[in-house]
Amino acid sequence: MTMSQAVVTPAISRPARTPGIVPAAGQVALRALRKYVRTPGLIVMGVVQSALFLFSFRYVFGGAIHAGSGVSYVEFLVPAYVASIVLFTGGGIAVAVAEDKAQGFTDRLLSLPVSRYSLVLGRTLADSTTNVWSIVSTAAFGFLFGFRLPGSWLDGLAALGLCVLYAVVFTAVFIVMGLYAPSPQAAQGMSLIVFVFAFLSSGYVPATSMPGWLQPFSKYQPVTPMVDAVRSLLTGSSSDVGLALAWSALLIVVFTPVAVLRYRRA
Repeated sequence: MTMSQAVVTPAISRPARTPGIVPAAGQVALRALRKYVRTPGLIVMGVVQSALFLFSFRYVFGGAIHAGSGVSYVEFLVPAYVASIVLFTGGGIAVAVAEDKAQGFTDRLLSLPVSRYSLVLGRTLADSTTNVWSIVSTAAFGFLFGFRLPGSWLDGLAALGLCVLYAVVFTAVFIVMGLYAPSPQAAQGMSLIVFVFAFLSSGYVPATSMPGWLQPFSKYQPVTPMVDAVRSLLTGSSSDVGLALAWSALLIVVFTPVAVLRYRRA
C-alpha cells in the first residue's frame, strides 16, 4: 500500500461541552430501569416476597400480637409495613450497585466527563421508581388482607406520599452500602443491618411491649417516627410528621454527599 493509499484515521475531538446533570442522570436512570424491567424475576419475586411477609405477619403472628388502644392488628400493621417495605427490598438496590461496580460498569461511567452528582441522582431516580412500585403493590395486598382506610382518601394519599419520600431517602442509604461493599454478596449482608431497624421499631409491635432498656432506642431511631407519622396521616392527624421529615432530611443530607464522594474517589 502506497502512502497515498494509506487510511487516515480522523482525530477524535472532545465534545464542545459536557452533558448536564439532568440529561446524564436521565440516561443512568433509564439504563437501570431497563435492566430491572428486562429481569422479570426481580419484579415477580419482589412482589411475592412482600406479599408473603405481609401474609405471615397478618395471619400467622397477628393472632398472638395485640396492638392495644382498641386498634386491630391489621390496622396497626399495614401502614407500618408499607412505610418500611423499602427496608425489605433495599438489599436489591445495594446488590445492583455492587454488581455494577464488580462488572466494570461503574468504571465506564467514571471515565465519562459527567458530574458525579448525576450518577447518584440517576441511580436514585431509578431505584426510587422501583420502590414506588413495591409500595403500591404492597398497599394493594394490605387492602386484600383486610386493611381499610380509617380516614379519607386524601389522608391515604398523604400517607402514600410520605412513604414515597421514605423510598427516596432509603434509596440513598442503600446506594452508599452498595458503593462501599467489596462484593454483591457483602452488599446483601450489609443491607440486613438496616432491615433489622424495621423490627426494632414500633412497626410490628408497640414499643412499650419491648424490654425497658430497648424502648429508648426503639423510640428515637428513625423508623419509629416514620411509621408513626404514616399512621397519623391516615387518621387525619399530623402527629410525628415533623420528626419523620426531619429524619428524612438528615438521612438525605448525610448519605447523598457520601455517595458522591465515593464516586469521586473511585
